Amino acid sequence: MRDPATQTNQPVLKAVHELAPELAARAAEMEEVRRLPADLAKSMAPSGLFRLLTPKRFGGDEFSPREFVEVVEAVSTANASAGWCSMIASTTAVNAAYMDREAAAEIYADPFVITGGVFAPMGKAVVEGDHYRVTGRWQWGSGSANCSWLCGGCTIWEDGEMKTLPSGAPDARMMVFPAEDAVLHDTWHVMGLKGTGSGDIEVHDILVPKAHSVSLVSDVPNEGGALYKFPVFGLLALGVCSVALGNARGAIDAFHELALGKKRVGSSRTLAQRDCVQEAYARSVSQWRAARAYLFDEIDRVWGVSQQVEGEIPVGDRVDLRLACTHVTRTGAEICRTLYDLGGGSALFESSDLQRRFRDAHAATQHIMTAPTIYETAARVLFELDADTSMF
Repeated sequence: MRDPATQTNQPVLKAVHELAPELAARAAEMEEVRRLPADLAKSMAPSGLFRLLTPKRFGGDEFSPREFVEVVEAVSTANASAGWCSMIASTTAVNAAYMDREAAAEIYADPFVITGGVFAPMGKAVVEGDHYRVTGRWQWGSGSANCSWLCGGCTIWEDGEMKTLPSGAPDARMMVFPAEDAVLHDTWHVMGLKGTGSGDIEVHDILVPKAHSVSLVSDVPNEGGALYKFPVFGLLALGVCSVALGNARGAIDAFHELALGKKRVGSSRTLAQRDCVQEAYARSVSQWRAARAYLFDEIDRVWGVSQQVEGEIPVGDRVDLRLACTHVTRTGAEICRTLYDLGGGSALFESSDLQRRFRDAHAATQHIMTAPTIYETAARVLFELDADTSMF
């Protein structure tokens, strides 16, 4: 299938295409070790693949949402786990736009730095002068083994009481700390995206300067520009669906190669010559192209809004974008399921790229940013009912 990628960010996409053969060839190795190998991370870092959304002020690319999706899609076409690590590091680095600039420079100005972490407030941060004393354990720490800095969401406590926002919700902040302060637990024994190393992160009784914390809910970005008007959760959803999009493209490519050579037992025709296979394959390709076009149409439209409005993007536009992200992620899984079925018995083996794509696709559907509950919240907005859109 022809490559639909545009020419934007040609140097970065060129670097991805140069890395792609090795990323694809080492997919089985990554599944075995259940992480992104350190040497691959070092090969990816100079191209900026972990700093796609880092502010230009700190040497990052500060790509537009379209450019971000195109790059992660390209990495994920070669290897979905590598694409996932790229997008998690890149979205985590958006913290730099919210953080005190001097503190942000300390962490994010290193051109080879890789950061990661978890937003969910599973930790506790107790106010102690100009610091927080932090203890917590966070699941889903993708790519943590290659990170120099990690972060974890915490509820804030002072004088024995948990602080709350004016809305009554807990006051939660991301604590950014050196990776050497954390213990990484080997808990990542899963079905899909096995090469992401998304085990648990734990810290106990460490001191984090207040300047090394951000709230992605109540803080306002210190960086101007349209990119940082996009809610961080919206950028994360774009990251998830871009992995799903590239992974589905990889499945289409893998089946194309298989179908041209494989013959059913007792048949002289290849899979590509069978009518039922032709119909299902063409339908999968059209589903992929339609989902991709829908996604980029919404990205471009909302990007235009972000360049025009003062303040945050209107909730209706944010909901439209998340609908597209969720649709792409779930359509990608449907495509991978169809092609896995068409692959027959050979797709059952661990050496088959189709079964890996199938597993990775269905792992992506479990992410909260593109889960089925997104449809429920979006429908409430579309019906003009009360809805909690704080995660949009």
